Amino acid sequence: MKFFNAFCSTLLLTFLSIFTSNAQQLENSTLWKISGNGLETPSYLFGTIHITCDATLDANVKKALDETEQLVLELDMDEPNMQAEMMQHLYMKDGLTLKDIVSEEDYEAIDNMLKKHMGISVTMMQTMKPFFLSAALYPKLIDCPMMSFEEELIKVAKQQDEEIKGLETIDFQISMFDEIPYEEQAKDLIRSAKDDLAYDKSMFAKMMKIYKEENISAMIDMMNDETYGSVSKYQDKLLDNRNKNWIPKIGKYAKEKPTFFGVGAGHLAGKNGVINLLRKAGYTVEAVE
Repeated sequence: MKFFNAFCSTLLLTFLSIFTSNAQQLENSTLWKISGNGLETPSYLFGTIHITCDATLDANVKKALDETEQLVLELDMDEPNMQAEMMQHLYMKDGLTLKDIVSEEDYEAIDNMLKKHMGISVTMMQTMKPFFLSAALYPKLIDCPMMSFEEELIKVAKQQDEEIKGLETIDFQISMFDEIPYEEQAKDLIRSAKDDLAYDKSMFAKMMKIYKEENISAMIDMMNDETYGSVSKYQDKLLDNRNKNWIPKIGKYAKEKPTFFGVGAGHLAGKNGVINLLRKAGYTVEAVE
């Protein structure tokens, strides 16, 4: 269960966090207070990073968790059927395999990469969607045991006997990937194989540094990278539309009771980022620095 939770979350960070270039400079903070617009008590918005070496929650985050009464993440990661739902969407349709969509040379490069880093041949996984093959390699991009802020937030919520909810469902998230042709998905996997994960490792190291600095605006500049061009064509579906869909849901949850929202930090800044969209909807959103 733990593997599939992390598996799904890391998909969102790398492939759904391909941002627009319309960044708006914001304070360096990953924690924001939401108030006004009819809210009787404030809620909080926290930008997470799905893969990290240190998911320690700082004092401000813990205080915000104490002041709220429910936890809302991108997904309800405490859902017991999550693993089963994920399994239903792992594989390509119509009996396709990786051999059908990449060249023989690229297939061999991917096979060598998986054997080196995972100890398994691609022949054992070749019916999986290319995005999921890429995601299976994420733990290899950092030189430490993989940790997740979502898991830490869930621990606190359970200790406080609070409900855990989601802004989206697994079915909805996976459906977005199905709109991207498998050949396009495979481009990132091929790139990773040809440089033996060198680019991906450097990107994750830079991302973790920027996250530690809480520079959410710089995250947009960093991730607006044409190297991930196979996904950048679909920014409206994978990022902007999702952020817009979240705003009424965030408002609904926050009006029910003070809520702690945890979403990928890449969703916070920018013209179509959650902070700006909440402000447009009439909420006061202030950095907790």
